[in-house]
Amino acid sequence: MNIHDTILSYAKKTINEEAKAIAHLEELIDEEFAKAVHIIHKSKGRVVITGIGKSAIIAQKIVATMNSTGTPAIFIHAADAIHGDLGSVLEDDVVICISKSGNTPEIKVLVPFIKNFKNTLIGITSNKDSFLGKHADYILHAFVEKEACPNNLAPTTSTTVQLVMGDALAVCLLHLQGFSIRDFAKYHPGGALGKKLYLRVSDITTKNEKPEVSPSADIKSVIVEMTEKRLGATAVTEDGSIVGFITDGDLRRMLTNNNSFEGLTAKDIMTSNPKRIPNDAMAVDALEMLEENGISQLLAEQNGKYKGIIHIHDLIREGIL
Repeated sequence: MNIHDTILSYAKKTINEEAKAIAHLEELIDEEFAKAVHIIHKSKGRVVITGIGKSAIIAQKIVATMNSTGTPAIFIHAADAIHGDLGSVLEDDVVICISKSGNTPEIKVLVPFIKNFKNTLIGITSNKDSFLGKHADYILHAFVEKEACPNNLAPTTSTTVQLVMGDALAVCLLHLQGFSIRDFAKYHPGGALGKKLYLRVSDITTKNEKPEVSPSADIKSVIVEMTEKRLGATAVTEDGSIVGFITDGDLRRMLTNNNSFEGLTAKDIMTSNPKRIPNDAMAVDALEMLEENGISQLLAEQNGKYKGIIHIHDLIREGIL
């Protein structure tokens, strides 16, 4: 077996072992899990998630997932918790402690303090008979037979299972809260999803130039307007209303079909009744129109009046496409 085959063999074995552990996790989801989710859902406080070592890193990821899906959560490192950070745990908070063994020294010190504070304690551990397993109010059994590490030492399979357990918690809570795609966008206003839900055509047209000519404008005036406004197109308007649209393509067709453009006007080369969209429409709706019609630009109007042009490059720049 050459080195590449050996590498691929190790990789596939790791993935297979972790996949089996995750599949087995489904069998371990029981009434304790349902009760834990219900307690968190009904709580008036936050979810405080703690752990030590690699479990602490997983705890931070679960905190991030919960916060982005509508469940307020904070992370406290188990070592820091027993040196003052427990002061940030409030009366109504639910505490989740993550530990594969459930018997680390920090956990054994931390758990009694949490119990003294009367906070609900949920344990995520591979060992239900551990110190954590015996003292937690609810146990989420994240059992793993062995790590993917050939020495059965480096946290690999165990942290993967902990992460999946955390995702299961977050998604269950998301469903109970009726957390929608619009709610998600509130927490991700800078992301592509947020922009799809909040960015309007007007947010783009107000940033662009607003090329505009009258139907009687000569071809030189049309070209100058298109060049100065740098959008490669111009609206043709009458009394502020759209009557036509001229693009670079229209100019090329004009040159192909005419030996001279002397005497020609905007009305002669414009596309009548062009595609248009309300200026207060969502930007994602503009994208849909552009794609459906195989065009790169749309005219925006409001109350029958021309407001500007939106180009597919605008949507790319904004991350909509």
